[in-house]
Amino acid sequence: MKINKHLDSTFLKTKEQANITQAAIKQHVINLINEAIKYNFVLVMIRPEFVSIAKKIIHNAKSSVTVGTVIGFHEGTNSIKEKLTEAQIAIDNNVDDLDYVINYRAFKNGEIDLIKEEILKGTKLGLENNKIVKWIIEIAALNDTQIIEITQLIRDIVLENFEEKYYKNVFVKSSTGFYKTENGKPAGATFEAMQLIVKNAKPLSAKAAGGVKNYNDAVKMIELGVTRIGTSSALKITQGKQNIENY
Repeated sequence: MKINKHLDSTFLKTKEQANITQAAIKQHVINLINEAIKYNFVLVMIRPEFVSIAKKIIHNAKSSVTVGTVIGFHEGTNSIKEKLTEAQIAIDNNVDDLDYVINYRAFKNGEIDLIKEEILKGTKLGLENNKIVKWIIEIAALNDTQIIEITQLIRDIVLENFEEKYYKNVFVKSSTGFYKTENGKPAGATFEAMQLIVKNAKPLSAKAAGGVKNYNDAVKMIELGVTRIGTSSALKITQGKQNIENY
């Protein structure tokens, strides 16, 4: 299996989280981009401030690697206006994929109208600008019933408001990789949760982010119906090595 064609090579830590300087963060991102070009990964997933430099490097290399960024990261509690503004800036910088963190706290509180508006407006902005849109639902914060319900909500809004040709360009994505769990509970994608997402998102796509640490797990995710995998160690996975990073 050409596992590289399913991998979104990811680095989303701040300098505080990585405990290094901002210059070192930038160099790490540049290295990530060049690695993605060399090994022909699908995409680099980086913070918004690095989108422009990524597009420039990829363009100069005449590579097909695409660039994604996160919106409302990582807690998802930004207002809809704030998320749309952040997404528009990324669009203006020629980003390819917009990965919104859904306001899962509002969802858990029963604020369904807010969630519906967020999904509709965020998806519309992305699709109208020919971008791929992913909705991060943060599975570690949800129980199985909630995972099913929020996945179906995203699916239904897309099916009710957009043409069929766009369905493949909207994803339900598992995790940010930054949610703090207790008692050793996984913070990222699990096989069980991805089965629920794949089943209830169809005909939309599914992305597993975080928790996929080796080639065999990546293959199993794809066999479950996952289309894209977000990981901080894409190269290790392609080489059959264990990924010891959290994401």
